[in-house]
Amino acid sequence: MHILLLTAYFPPDNGSAANLFYELGSTFVEMGHTVSVVTGFPSYHAQGDLSQYHGRRWMRETMVGMEVYRIVVPQIARNTPVGRGLWQFSAAFSYMLAGFKVPKADVALVYSPPLPLGLSALVWRALKGVPFVFNVQDLFPQSAIDLGILRMKPLIRFFQTLERFTYKRANTITVHSQGNWAYVVAHGGRPDSTVVMHNAVDTNHIQPGPKENDLRQELGLNGRFIASFAGVMGYSQDLDVILQAAQLLRERTDIHFLLVGEGVEKERLVAKSQEMGLSNVTWLPMQLRERYPAILHASDVGLATLHADVKTPVVPSKILSIMAGGRPVIAMMNLDGDAPKLIADAEAGFALEPGNPELLAKTLGKLYEDSALCERMGRNGRDYAVNQLSQTAMARRYSDLFTKILSRPGATKTPLPEKASTF
Repeated sequence: MHILLLTAYFPPDNGSAANLFYELGSTFVEMGHTVSVVTGFPSYHAQGDLSQYHGRRWMRETMVGMEVYRIVVPQIARNTPVGRGLWQFSAAFSYMLAGFKVPKADVALVYSPPLPLGLSALVWRALKGVPFVFNVQDLFPQSAIDLGILRMKPLIRFFQTLERFTYKRANTITVHSQGNWAYVVAHGGRPDSTVVMHNAVDTNHIQPGPKENDLRQELGLNGRFIASFAGVMGYSQDLDVILQAAQLLRERTDIHFLLVGEGVEKERLVAKSQEMGLSNVTWLPMQLRERYPAILHASDVGLATLHADVKTPVVPSKILSIMAGGRPVIAMMNLDGDAPKLIADAEAGFALEPGNPELLAKTLGKLYEDSALCERMGRNGRDYAVNQLSQTAMARRYSDLFTKILSRPGATKTPLPEKASTF
């Protein structure tokens, strides 16, 4: 089967979107599928030697058996809602054009956001006869509305209309949790073809390892109890609560916070930690994918925080990575969402109400005092990740889903409702 992946982010970009489709695509290749990728040039926290991409407007390269087609996207300032919206549509148009250079695929898998990439796939289906699965990872525009980033009512109505338009016309929509399924169905997705497909983690790449590793040695943190956060440092992540907890624990010199990543909030957060005089906080830039397991190994516990205004039932991918690394999770986010349910089912850590630094500090102290509990939760998370969240299992479910789509009459046309099914 020839599978076409469409994503705005792909390695050497660094982040959950890039890593998810890279790992999924490489697993498809291992299963014997042909995989093509349409994406842009590296820009999102890209790591490594990027010289081969400089000055290029178009290129084709091979990565672990995948044919990657890259096209330049106009650089539009994304620091305003209008600018970000324009960038999303310019990216969708560019990728749509690039798709016509790819040999005809049997099926396309599209990562959203950006939401307008669904339009690229709709054009491919109409003109090339390629059905597509719309993989909804972030419930845009609702997530931006909740955070107060998107406030202009005309823009809100426009993106909500586009959301409903795309959901209704995708061959199939995949979401990573039951709460996301309910949201998508309420906003235009067809219940019969909206499928819960839990995100996966590469449990071969991320495995448990010794805490006293080279990274601890480099940072001078041997013997400390380390709570780490690794990932994007944006508006929704609410790292302020971590700094406030660090302030509460500043007299506990044996407890240390390791914050790794980049994002629009990092400069402010670093300055704030310096103003607070937090000597128990260490900052690192975004790390190469190959180095990420060392961060987990050096940690005693992994943190995943979201702002209280984030009401959508998101499951941050870092939770799966922390579990795969055999470390307990402390998540601070909407307790009615799907991530707290996952952590409870796996018995892999604690889910706390967001924005409560006192509770975070108390929970860290509990794990510090009870090393047996810390180790047991870490083992539980690792076992759950291996048995329930492996890349191979996810790729097989997608392969079965693609086969089912291709067996339907009229798969290359706007689909009609059919009997419900599950994967």
